[in-house]
Amino acid sequence: MNTVALAVTDGMLHFELSLAYEVFGFAPAGVAGPWYDVSVCGPGAVRAGRFGLEPDHGLDRLPRADTVIVPGWADVDEDPPADLVDAVRAAHEAGARVASLCTGAFVLAAAGLLDGRRATTHWAHTRDLAARYPKVQVDPDVLYVDNGSVLTSAGKAAAMDLCLHLVRLDHGSSITNAVARRLVVPPHRDGGQAQFITTPVPAPDKHPLAELFPWVIERLDQPLTVEDLARQARMSSRNLGRHFRLVTGTTPLQWVLTQRIRHAQELLETTDNSVDTIAAATGMGTATTLRRHFNRTVGVPPDRYRRTFRERTRPGPAALEPASPPVPKP
Repeated sequence: MNTVALAVTDGMLHFELSLAYEVFGFAPAGVAGPWYDVSVCGPGAVRAGRFGLEPDHGLDRLPRADTVIVPGWADVDEDPPADLVDAVRAAHEAGARVASLCTGAFVLAAAGLLDGRRATTHWAHTRDLAARYPKVQVDPDVLYVDNGSVLTSAGKAAAMDLCLHLVRLDHGSSITNAVARRLVVPPHRDGGQAQFITTPVPAPDKHPLAELFPWVIERLDQPLTVEDLARQARMSSRNLGRHFRLVTGTTPLQWVLTQRIRHAQELLETTDNSVDTIAAATGMGTATTLRRHFNRTVGVPPDRYRRTFRERTRPGPAALEPASPPVPKP
């Protein structure tokens, strides 16, 4: 897996492209064998955001690569170019390992490489991917999906997770750790996209629950039942459930739990409160209950979440020290 081709065309996102080149384009210290031979392949001079690129080869070079990387596709409402789709499909048929970064999954889906396979993309576009390509088993909660010869990543920084995963497959954990140290990133992150998705209260509107939402948010530290919410909304519990489904897509209690988790995230990020204190402030009751729901919803325990997202308020060298990488887990 020594040759890596970065497939580019007009409309690619420069962040994911640059990230992949940083990972595969430079060997870390201590690599005894050959590193990757990286080339940029495109139909000609292309633009990635505000940057102009001069590819090394045409798209017809993709089938000769061991690994093909498809960076993020900027406009997911627009079909990717047919020549790019055809070249990616041909590369896979020739035996290449094909990986998409962020919304590059839409290119792989257009090529038919994700049919019947589990895949992911940026959480903001998972519904679009599932709706446009119903044969794809879209998983919105993971950082990346490895199907062997076809891999997909979630958005932005998750592209780094997938690229490091590919290095780990090819060169092992020790070399991957060296790459991660050079880039000042953790070699492995726990959890999934849920820890990065905001869950705002629906915008005020004329729907029957418009006044109920802020009322609930102000009382997250209190026990709330469906009957409490129905009484405040002046409707039956059954009618309340129906309106919640229409407005939020979920049940009243699940929506309340989501708001409790989101409030816990904010407190973990912005305060030094103990998990017990946060459990009480969010209506979870005990730290054990908070940890159970938080881990199941966000994908990581509260303590690990705090270490990852804790706001640093003190200037100086301490604010620049990279956090210790978490212990990898399957």
